[in-house]
Amino acid sequence: MSTNKIFLKNFMEDCVWIFLDEVLKKYPEACSCETCRYDIAALALNSLPSRYVVRDKGEVYSKISTLETQYRADIYAALTKAIMLVKENPRH
Repeated sequence: MSTNKIFLKNFMEDCVWIFLDEVLKKYPEACSCETCRYDIAALALNSLPSRYVVRDKGEVYSKISTLETQYRADIYAALTKAIMLVKENPRH
């Protein structure tokens, strides 16, 4: 009997968090406090399709570098739009 726990994960969430700092660097005037970062991530995720995967606890996620060009472009576009929205209306 396996002791590993299986869980469901929206892989898109990992992608957004991984690319967030890279995109934020292009907008130094945008706030990068914790509240703004979470607002940006939430807005971006709400505009992107979910990519659910089933994983065993501790299993390494697929590498981001394997994402197709359009997939990455969609994430960058969603993050950029979210940064602009949060920059204009920060909640901090």
